Amino acid sequence: MKDFTLKYGCNPNQKPACIYMEDGSDLPVEILNGRPGYINFLDALNSWQLVSELKKSLGLPAAASFKHVSPTSAAVGIPMNEKLKRACFVDDIEGLDDSPLATAYARARGTDRMCSFGDWAALSDVCDLTTAKILKREVSDGVIAPGFTEEALELLKQKKKGNYNIIQIDPDYVPAEQEKKQVFGVTFEQKRNDYTVRPEDFTNIVSANKELPDSAKRDMIVALITLKYTQSNSVDFVYDGQAIGVGAGQQSRIHCTRLAGDKADHWFLRQSDRVLDLPFREDIRRADRDNAIDLYLGEEWEDLLRDGAWEQVFTEKPQPFTKEEKRAYLDTISGVTCGSDAFFPFGDNIERARKSGVTYVAEPGGSIRDDHVIETCDKYGMVLAFTGMRLFHH
Repeated sequence: MKDFTLKYGCNPNQKPACIYMEDGSDLPVEILNGRPGYINFLDALNSWQLVSELKKSLGLPAAASFKHVSPTSAAVGIPMNEKLKRACFVDDIEGLDDSPLATAYARARGTDRMCSFGDWAALSDVCDLTTAKILKREVSDGVIAPGFTEEALELLKQKKKGNYNIIQIDPDYVPAEQEKKQVFGVTFEQKRNDYTVRPEDFTNIVSANKELPDSAKRDMIVALITLKYTQSNSVDFVYDGQAIGVGAGQQSRIHCTRLAGDKADHWFLRQSDRVLDLPFREDIRRADRDNAIDLYLGEEWEDLLRDGAWEQVFTEKPQPFTKEEKRAYLDTISGVTCGSDAFFPFGDNIERARKSGVTYVAEPGGSIRDDHVIETCDKYGMVLAFTGMRLFHH
Protein backbone atom coordinates (compact mmCIF):
# COMPACT_ATOMS: atom_id res chain seq x y z
CA MET A 1 0.00 0.00 0.00
CA LYS A 2 1.54 3.28 -1.17
CA ASP A 3 -0.84 5.66 0.61
CA PHE A 4 -3.98 5.76 2.73
CA THR A 5 -6.73 8.38 2.52
CA LEU A 6 -7.93 9.65 5.89
CA LYS A 7 -11.44 10.82 6.70
CA TYR A 8 -9.93 14.17 7.77
CA GLY A 9 -6.91 15.58 9.59
CA CYS A 10 -6.72 16.63 13.25
CA ASN A 11 -10.17 18.23 12.93
CA PRO A 12 -13.13 17.62 10.56
CA ASN A 13 -12.47 20.87 8.69
CA GLN A 14 -8.93 19.77 7.74
CA LYS A 15 -9.47 18.02 4.42
CA PRO A 16 -8.10 16.37 2.37
CA ALA A 17 -5.81 14.23 4.52
CA CYS A 18 -3.70 11.16 3.86
CA ILE A 19 -0.52 9.33 4.85
CA TYR A 20 2.20 8.19 2.45
CA MET A 21 5.95 7.59 2.23
CA GLU A 22 7.82 10.56 0.78
CA ASP A 23 10.16 8.30 -1.20
CA GLY A 24 7.25 6.51 -2.85
CA SER A 25 7.82 3.21 -1.08
CA ASP A 26 5.10 1.08 0.53
CA LEU A 27 3.76 2.09 3.93
CA PRO A 28 5.14 -0.11 6.76
CA VAL A 29 1.61 -0.76 8.02
CA GLU A 30 -1.40 -2.79 6.90
CA ILE A 31 -4.93 -1.84 7.94
CA LEU A 32 -6.62 -5.12 8.85
CA ASN A 33 -9.90 -3.56 9.95
CA GLY A 34 -11.58 -0.18 10.32
CA ARG A 35 -10.51 3.19 9.00
CA PRO A 36 -7.91 4.81 11.30
CA GLY A 37 -7.77 8.60 11.33
CA TYR A 38 -5.01 11.19 11.48
CA ILE A 39 -4.73 11.23 15.28
CA ASN A 40 -5.12 7.43 15.37
CA PHE A 41 -2.00 7.07 13.23
CA LEU A 42 -0.06 9.57 15.34
CA ASP A 43 -0.93 7.53 18.43
CA ALA A 44 -0.24 4.24 16.65
CA LEU A 45 3.20 5.14 15.33
CA ASN A 46 4.38 6.79 18.55
CA SER A 47 3.03 4.02 20.79
CA TRP A 48 4.56 1.32 18.59
CA GLN A 49 8.00 2.90 18.96
CA LEU A 50 7.57 2.95 22.74
CA VAL A 51 6.60 -0.71 23.15
CA SER A 52 9.12 -1.99 20.61
CA GLU A 53 11.91 -0.13 22.42
CA LEU A 54 10.81 -1.52 25.77
CA LYS A 55 10.86 -5.03 24.33
CA LYS A 56 14.35 -4.52 22.86
CA SER A 57 15.75 -2.98 26.05
CA LEU A 58 14.26 -5.37 28.60
CA GLY A 59 13.44 -8.52 26.60
CA LEU A 60 9.90 -8.50 27.99
CA PRO A 61 6.57 -8.12 26.17
CA ALA A 62 5.36 -4.53 26.49
CA ALA A 63 2.14 -2.61 25.99
CA ALA A 64 1.02 0.99 26.06
CA SER A 65 -2.26 2.86 26.32
CA PHE A 66 -2.14 6.13 24.35
CA LYS A 67 -4.36 9.22 24.19
CA HIS A 68 -3.65 12.38 22.20
CA VAL A 69 -0.07 11.41 21.33
CA SER A 70 1.03 10.70 24.92
CA PRO A 71 0.92 7.49 26.95
CA THR A 72 -1.53 7.24 29.83
CA SER A 73 0.66 4.30 30.86
CA ALA A 74 3.12 1.74 29.57
CA ALA A 75 4.09 -1.55 31.16
CA VAL A 76 6.03 -4.76 30.68
CA GLY A 77 4.66 -8.26 31.21
CA ILE A 78 5.45 -8.94 34.86
CA PRO A 79 3.08 -11.30 36.77
CA MET A 80 0.24 -9.63 38.66
CA ASN A 81 -0.89 -10.42 42.20
CA GLU A 82 -4.59 -10.77 42.98
CA LYS A 83 -5.03 -7.23 44.34
CA LEU A 84 -3.41 -5.78 41.24
CA LYS A 85 -5.70 -7.85 39.01
CA ARG A 86 -8.72 -6.56 40.92
CA ALA A 87 -7.52 -2.96 40.71
CA CYS A 88 -7.07 -3.34 36.93
CA PHE A 89 -10.44 -5.14 36.66
CA VAL A 90 -8.96 -8.22 34.98
CA ASP A 91 -9.33 -10.76 37.80
CA ASP A 92 -11.98 -12.55 35.72
CA ILE A 93 -9.80 -12.95 32.59
CA GLU A 94 -8.98 -16.63 32.05
CA GLY A 95 -5.42 -17.40 31.02
CA LEU A 96 -4.03 -14.03 32.12
CA ASP A 97 -1.16 -15.63 34.04
CA ASP A 98 -0.12 -17.51 30.89
CA SER A 99 0.12 -14.43 28.66
CA PRO A 100 2.83 -11.87 29.53
CA LEU A 101 1.54 -9.66 26.70
CA ALA A 102 -1.98 -9.63 28.13
CA THR A 103 -0.49 -8.89 31.55
CA ALA A 104 1.40 -5.92 30.07
CA TYR A 105 -1.74 -4.47 28.49
CA ALA A 106 -3.84 -5.18 31.59
CA ARG A 107 -1.36 -3.11 33.57
CA ALA A 108 -1.16 -0.30 31.01
CA ARG A 109 -4.93 -0.06 30.47
CA GLY A 110 -5.71 -0.45 34.15
CA THR A 111 -3.39 2.25 35.46
CA ASP A 112 -5.35 5.41 34.66
CA ARG A 113 -8.74 4.20 33.49
CA MET A 114 -10.19 7.71 33.27
CA CYS A 115 -7.51 8.84 30.81
CA SER A 116 -7.42 5.50 28.96
CA PHE A 117 -11.13 5.69 28.07
CA GLY A 118 -11.12 5.55 24.25
CA ASP A 119 -7.40 4.80 24.07
CA TRP A 120 -5.11 3.55 21.33
CA ALA A 121 -3.37 0.31 22.32
CA ALA A 122 0.11 -0.76 21.29
CA LEU A 123 1.52 -4.28 21.68
CA SER A 124 5.14 -5.31 21.22
CA ASP A 125 4.28 -8.91 20.29
CA VAL A 126 1.70 -10.79 18.25
CA CYS A 127 -1.71 -10.17 19.83
CA ASP A 128 -3.05 -13.37 21.37
CA LEU A 129 -6.62 -14.26 22.28
CA THR A 130 -6.23 -13.35 25.98
CA THR A 131 -5.01 -9.86 25.12
CA ALA A 132 -7.83 -9.52 22.59
CA LYS A 133 -10.39 -10.43 25.27
CA ILE A 134 -9.21 -7.48 27.39
CA LEU A 135 -9.28 -5.13 24.40
CA LYS A 136 -12.70 -6.37 23.29
CA ARG A 137 -14.53 -5.17 26.39
CA GLU A 138 -12.79 -1.81 26.85
CA VAL A 139 -13.72 1.46 25.14
CA SER A 140 -10.81 1.77 22.72
CA ASP A 141 -10.23 3.33 19.29
CA GLY A 142 -7.75 0.82 17.95
CA VAL A 143 -4.65 -1.30 18.32
CA ILE A 144 -1.28 -1.67 16.61
CA ALA A 145 0.84 -4.83 16.80
CA PRO A 146 3.32 -6.79 14.65
CA GLY A 147 0.66 -9.46 14.15
CA PHE A 148 -2.52 -11.08 15.40
CA THR A 149 -3.45 -14.70 15.92
CA GLU A 150 -6.44 -15.85 13.88
CA GLU A 151 -8.64 -16.10 16.99
CA ALA A 152 -7.59 -12.67 18.29
CA LEU A 153 -8.23 -10.99 14.95
CA GLU A 154 -11.64 -12.60 14.60
CA LEU A 155 -12.65 -11.40 18.07
CA LEU A 156 -11.38 -7.84 17.59
CA LYS A 157 -13.14 -7.50 14.24
CA GLN A 158 -16.45 -7.83 16.13
CA LYS A 159 -15.69 -4.74 18.21
CA LYS A 160 -17.44 -1.40 17.54
CA LYS A 161 -19.94 -3.08 15.21
CA GLY A 162 -17.10 -4.27 12.99
CA ASN A 163 -15.38 -0.87 12.77
CA TYR A 164 -12.59 -1.31 15.31
CA ASN A 165 -9.26 -0.04 13.97
CA ILE A 166 -6.64 -2.78 13.68
CA ILE A 167 -3.18 -1.99 12.30
CA GLN A 168 -0.42 -4.48 11.68
CA ILE A 169 3.08 -3.00 11.46
CA ASP A 170 6.21 -4.46 9.93
CA PRO A 171 8.43 -5.09 13.01
CA ASP A 172 11.56 -4.87 10.83
CA TYR A 173 10.75 -1.39 9.52
CA VAL A 174 13.43 1.21 10.29
CA PRO A 175 12.69 4.85 9.36
CA ALA A 176 15.20 7.14 7.67
CA GLU A 177 17.79 8.78 9.90
CA GLN A 178 16.60 12.28 9.01
CA GLU A 179 12.98 13.25 9.73
CA LYS A 180 10.92 16.22 8.57
CA LYS A 181 7.71 17.97 9.52
CA GLN A 182 5.98 21.18 8.52
CA VAL A 183 4.65 23.94 10.77
CA PHE A 184 2.91 26.94 9.20
CA GLY A 185 4.42 26.11 5.83
CA VAL A 186 7.95 25.93 7.23
CA THR A 187 9.80 22.61 6.97
CA PHE A 188 11.75 21.37 9.98
CA GLU A 189 14.41 18.70 9.57
CA GLN A 190 16.40 16.90 12.26
CA LYS A 191 18.10 13.62 13.04
CA ARG A 192 15.59 11.11 14.37
CA ASN A 193 15.88 10.51 18.11
CA ASP A 194 17.28 6.99 17.91
CA TYR A 195 18.93 7.15 21.33
CA THR A 196 18.60 3.82 23.13
CA VAL A 197 17.97 3.82 26.87
CA ARG A 198 20.25 1.25 28.52
CA PRO A 199 21.19 0.11 32.05
CA GLU A 200 24.56 1.86 31.57
CA ASP A 201 22.71 5.20 31.64
CA PHE A 202 22.30 4.87 35.40
CA THR A 203 25.92 4.43 36.48
CA ASN A 204 26.43 8.11 37.37
CA ILE A 205 24.79 7.98 40.79
CA VAL A 206 25.33 11.37 42.43
CA SER A 207 23.43 10.78 45.70
CA ALA A 208 24.96 9.49 48.91
CA ASN A 209 22.79 6.37 48.66
CA LYS A 210 24.14 4.35 45.74
CA GLU A 211 22.10 1.17 46.27
CA LEU A 212 20.34 0.67 42.93
CA PRO A 213 18.75 -2.80 42.62
CA ASP A 214 18.08 -4.39 39.23
CA SER A 215 14.34 -3.86 39.68
CA ALA A 216 14.91 -0.10 39.99
CA LYS A 217 17.14 -0.11 36.88
CA ARG A 218 14.32 -1.85 35.01
CA ASP A 219 11.84 0.76 36.22
CA MET A 220 14.21 3.57 35.21
CA ILE A 221 14.31 2.12 31.70
CA VAL A 222 10.50 1.95 31.62
CA ALA A 223 10.33 5.53 32.91
CA LEU A 224 12.72 7.06 30.38
CA ILE A 225 11.44 5.18 27.33
CA THR A 226 7.91 6.22 28.30
CA LEU A 227 9.06 9.84 28.61
CA LYS A 228 10.77 9.64 25.22
CA TYR A 229 7.29 9.39 23.65
CA THR A 230 5.43 11.74 26.02
CA GLN A 231 4.70 15.35 25.10
CA SER A 232 7.14 17.59 26.98
CA ASN A 233 7.61 18.82 29.62
CA SER A 234 7.07 15.43 31.20
CA VAL A 235 7.67 13.50 34.41
CA ASP A 236 6.53 9.97 35.22
CA PHE A 237 6.44 7.57 38.15
CA VAL A 238 7.04 3.85 37.64
CA TYR A 239 6.49 0.91 39.97
CA ASP A 240 6.95 -2.82 39.31
CA GLY A 241 7.55 -2.33 35.58
CA GLN A 242 4.48 -0.13 35.15
CA ALA A 243 4.14 3.62 34.57
CA ILE A 244 1.66 4.53 37.31
CA GLY A 245 1.57 8.30 36.81
CA VAL A 246 2.40 10.36 33.71
CA GLY A 247 2.52 14.15 33.89
CA ALA A 248 2.65 15.37 30.28
CA GLY A 249 2.73 18.64 28.36
CA GLN A 250 3.02 21.06 31.26
CA GLN A 251 4.97 24.30 30.97
CA SER A 252 6.36 23.97 34.52
CA ARG A 253 8.25 20.89 35.68
CA ILE A 254 6.81 21.02 39.18
CA HIS A 255 3.33 20.89 37.66
CA CYS A 256 4.42 17.78 35.71
CA THR A 257 5.61 16.23 38.96
CA ARG A 258 2.43 17.13 40.83
CA LEU A 259 0.26 15.72 38.04
CA ALA A 260 2.27 12.49 37.82
CA GLY A 261 2.29 12.22 41.61
CA ASP A 262 -1.46 12.74 41.94
CA LYS A 263 -2.08 9.99 39.37
CA ALA A 264 0.35 7.66 41.14
CA ASP A 265 -1.42 8.34 44.45
CA HIS A 266 -4.77 7.42 42.89
CA TRP A 267 -3.23 4.26 41.50
CA PHE A 268 -1.99 3.12 44.90
CA LEU A 269 -5.22 4.11 46.65
CA ARG A 270 -7.21 2.08 44.13
CA GLN A 271 -5.39 -1.02 45.40
CA SER A 272 -6.45 -0.36 49.00
CA ASP A 273 -9.07 -2.64 50.54
CA ARG A 274 -11.30 0.41 51.03
CA VAL A 275 -11.57 0.88 47.24
CA LEU A 276 -11.38 -2.79 46.20
CA ASP A 277 -14.33 -3.58 48.47
CA LEU A 278 -16.62 -0.76 47.33
CA PRO A 279 -20.18 -2.17 47.00
CA PHE A 280 -20.86 -1.50 43.32
CA ARG A 281 -24.21 -2.32 41.79
CA GLU A 282 -23.98 -5.15 39.29
CA ASP A 283 -25.91 -3.27 36.60
CA ILE A 284 -23.61 -0.25 36.22
CA ARG A 285 -21.30 0.22 33.25
CA ARG A 286 -17.54 -0.10 33.57
CA ALA A 287 -17.05 3.58 32.76
CA ASP A 288 -19.54 4.63 35.46
CA ARG A 289 -17.69 2.51 37.97
CA ASP A 290 -14.38 4.13 36.97
CA ASN A 291 -15.89 7.59 37.33
CA ALA A 292 -17.28 6.68 40.74
CA ILE A 293 -13.86 5.55 41.98
CA ASP A 294 -12.31 8.78 40.73
CA LEU A 295 -14.95 10.79 42.59
CA TYR A 296 -14.63 8.62 45.69
CA LEU A 297 -10.92 9.44 45.89
CA GLY A 298 -11.46 13.13 45.08
CA GLU A 299 -12.73 16.17 46.91
CA GLU A 300 -16.18 15.91 45.28
CA TRP A 301 -17.12 12.82 47.29
CA GLU A 302 -18.73 14.75 50.15
CA ASP A 303 -21.12 16.37 47.65
CA LEU A 304 -22.16 12.99 46.30
CA LEU A 305 -22.87 11.75 49.81
CA ARG A 306 -25.05 14.75 50.56
CA ASP A 307 -26.91 14.66 47.24
CA GLY A 308 -27.57 10.91 47.38
CA ALA A 309 -26.01 10.32 43.95
CA TRP A 310 -24.13 7.35 45.41
CA GLU A 311 -27.31 5.28 45.04
CA GLN A 312 -26.82 5.26 41.26
CA VAL A 313 -23.63 3.19 41.51
CA PHE A 314 -23.52 1.57 44.98
CA THR A 315 -25.79 -0.89 46.78
CA GLU A 316 -25.09 0.82 50.10
CA LYS A 317 -23.59 4.12 51.22
CA PRO A 318 -19.78 3.78 51.47
CA GLN A 319 -17.83 5.38 54.27
CA PRO A 320 -15.72 8.35 53.12
CA PHE A 321 -12.00 7.79 52.62
CA THR A 322 -10.73 10.74 54.65
CA LYS A 323 -7.69 12.81 53.73
CA GLU A 324 -5.94 11.58 56.87
CA GLU A 325 -6.67 7.94 56.07
CA LYS A 326 -5.45 8.31 52.50
CA ARG A 327 -2.26 10.03 53.67
CA ALA A 328 -1.59 7.27 56.19
CA TYR A 329 -2.03 4.64 53.46
CA LEU A 330 0.28 6.44 51.03
CA ASP A 331 2.93 6.83 53.72
CA THR A 332 3.40 3.06 53.62
CA ILE A 333 4.49 3.17 49.95
CA SER A 334 8.15 3.12 48.90
CA GLY A 335 10.32 1.85 46.06
CA VAL A 336 8.75 4.02 43.36
CA THR A 337 10.93 5.38 40.53
CA CYS A 338 10.62 8.92 39.19
CA GLY A 339 11.88 9.90 35.74
CA SER A 340 12.13 13.32 34.14
CA ASP A 341 12.71 14.18 30.48
CA ALA A 342 14.90 17.16 31.47
CA PHE A 343 16.69 18.28 34.63
CA PHE A 344 14.86 19.17 37.81
CA PRO A 345 15.53 22.88 38.40
CA PHE A 346 14.60 22.82 42.09
CA GLY A 347 14.38 20.40 44.98
CA ASP A 348 10.62 20.99 45.24
CA ASN A 349 10.13 18.26 42.62
CA ILE A 350 11.89 15.79 44.92
CA GLU A 351 9.79 16.92 47.88
CA ARG A 352 6.62 16.20 45.90
CA ALA A 353 7.94 12.89 44.56
CA ARG A 354 8.72 11.71 48.08
CA LYS A 355 5.03 12.04 49.03
CA SER A 356 4.21 9.38 46.43
CA GLY A 357 6.75 6.84 47.70
CA VAL A 358 9.61 7.69 45.34
CA THR A 359 12.94 6.11 46.31
CA TYR A 360 14.75 6.22 42.96
CA VAL A 361 15.16 9.19 40.60
CA ALA A 362 16.54 9.34 37.04
CA GLU A 363 17.02 12.70 35.31
CA PRO A 364 19.60 14.25 32.97
CA GLY A 365 21.18 16.64 35.46
CA GLY A 366 22.78 19.89 34.32
CA SER A 367 20.83 22.46 36.32
CA ILE A 368 22.70 25.25 38.10
CA ARG A 369 20.84 23.99 41.17
CA ASP A 370 21.85 20.34 40.86
CA ASP A 371 23.42 20.60 44.30
CA HIS A 372 20.04 21.50 45.82
CA VAL A 373 18.33 18.56 44.07
CA ILE A 374 21.07 16.19 45.29
CA GLU A 375 20.81 17.59 48.81
CA THR A 376 17.05 17.05 48.85
CA CYS A 377 17.45 13.45 47.67
CA ASP A 378 20.06 12.83 50.36
CA LYS A 379 17.72 14.25 52.99
CA TYR A 380 15.32 11.35 52.28
CA GLY A 381 17.89 8.67 51.46
CA MET A 382 16.89 8.53 47.79
CA VAL A 383 19.06 7.25 44.93
CA LEU A 384 19.62 9.87 42.21
CA ALA A 385 21.13 8.97 38.83
CA PHE A 386 22.16 11.63 36.31
CA THR A 387 21.75 10.21 32.80
CA GLY A 388 23.15 13.18 30.86
CA MET A 389 20.48 12.70 28.17
CA ARG A 390 17.52 15.03 27.63
CA LEU A 391 14.43 13.39 26.13
CA PHE A 392 12.15 16.21 24.95
CA HIS A 393 9.35 15.14 22.62
CA HIS A 394 7.39 17.74 20.64
